[in-house]
Amino acid sequence: MKKNGFTVILVEPKYGGNIGSVARVMKNFGFRELYLVNPCSFDDECYQRAMHAVDVLEDAKIYSSFEEATKNMDLLVATSAISTYSEKNYLRNPIYLPEFSEKIYEIQGKIGLVFGREDYGLYNEEIKKCDLLLKIPTSDEYPSMNLSHAVAIVLYHLYVQKFTPIKPRIIDRVEKEYLYRFFSDLLDLIDYPEHKKDKTKTMFTRVMSRAMPSKWEYHTLMGVLAKTLEKLKDK
Repeated sequence: MKKNGFTVILVEPKYGGNIGSVARVMKNFGFRELYLVNPCSFDDECYQRAMHAVDVLEDAKIYSSFEEATKNMDLLVATSAISTYSEKNYLRNPIYLPEFSEKIYEIQGKIGLVFGREDYGLYNEEIKKCDLLLKIPTSDEYPSMNLSHAVAIVLYHLYVQKFTPIKPRIIDRVEKEYLYRFFSDLLDLIDYPEHKKDKTKTMFTRVMSRAMPSKWEYHTLMGVLAKTLEKLKDK
């Protein structure tokens, strides 16, 4: 995954445990730059929650004001659980996370992801200074999330947009035919009812097609079937 231009900015976090948890999820998803505005002290819980992301904590930059922390950002993205569906309330009219994560990589430069206080979130004055308001879709019954959980969900969505999974080698048609032949031989050896064979073979074919077994899984399964057939033939 290519290095991104994102900075996580926590505004006046009150609990060391949350800061440590944020550092951990940042490292989980490949994000390194953490800015803290008037944070609480890094207590034991902070370091315990960070686990192997202590380096993210130690590299974090601490600022005394919102303006100082955000002055070098090309795009500021505020996050909030409070939004509105009214087109007239521009301040609280959000972009939702799925759409945001798809479009944000079209923008070049330093992008600040701003997360507010655990109790009050971001003040209106701070949201006004941001370019976008981002919202995670949540239940209207209880939309407010824990700080570190919200950061984790946002970073996960950003990460998967650029993540390229390592795909296993899938078995080819010749290997499938060998597998189906072994299964057919097994049905014959166990005296499987003749009138059920065709349907059972079709079912096995469909199951294997949906499973899309890898080369390694295929060889393991073939080994089991071969041993089973060998034992049955020896009886």
